[in-house]
Amino acid sequence: MEENNKEQVNAEESINFMPDENKKTILVVDDEKRIVDILVYNLQKEGYLTLEANDGETAINMALEKKPDLILLDIMLPKVDGLTVCKRLRHTLNVPILILSAKDEEIDKILGLELGADDYITKPFSVRELIARVKANLRKAEVTNTVMEEKEENEKKENNIIEIGELTIDLDKFEVRVRNKVIDLTLREFEVLRYLAKQPGQVVTREILLEKVWGYEYYGDIRTVDVTVRRIREKIEKDTSAPKIIITKRGVGYYLAEG
Repeated sequence: MEENNKEQVNAEESINFMPDENKKTILVVDDEKRIVDILVYNLQKEGYLTLEANDGETAINMALEKKPDLILLDIMLPKVDGLTVCKRLRHTLNVPILILSAKDEEIDKILGLELGADDYITKPFSVRELIARVKANLRKAEVTNTVMEEKEENEKKENNIIEIGELTIDLDKFEVRVRNKVIDLTLREFEVLRYLAKQPGQVVTREILLEKVWGYEYYGDIRTVDVTVRRIREKIEKDTSAPKIIITKRGVGYYLAEG
């Protein structure tokens, strides 16, 4: 984490803000008080309200009761580990979850994303980068929620369906079918597939997917895209070793087969 006096501070320097319904609330979950203090201070400095939890059990109870707009979640937690917390909350809350971890192994990243996390940040990290990712995930969640609300209210709107080969995407219902079977995708997986389906046959780079789907213009790990595409393939392809729907352009990115 960057050694910066403006970004790294003690708890005594944190600012207490009066509750404001217009401010986004972020739940910070970490068993290291120093890290919680740094994150809370910098998040409040950016205008966010914050909640704190130092173990997994408290995090689950607080998230379900307070319903924060975003969760920063460490993996190594007492009582209940972060991956289990993520899995439990994802069944109930539709809010961005950003995993924080000292582990940088691919398996941990994959597990976190498979259990419903929206992003994965490895310690030590730059506070500036973390804030950028928080803002990007909140923006994306806000836009997505607005779109979904508009679709629900507009009952007379005609169905917006994309059909490509064996793949059918209903943009109004947020539903994907392959060979007429409904596929259970996470919202992020759906958005990746939808973006590729909007331009079948056209190669889309990992960087473009990070920008358009995750909302990152600079920060972000392109491995996040690879892991997400891998998960989608496991759900929609007959043979993941020889995919026929999402095709890899080696060294560039991915594209959707035209049929």
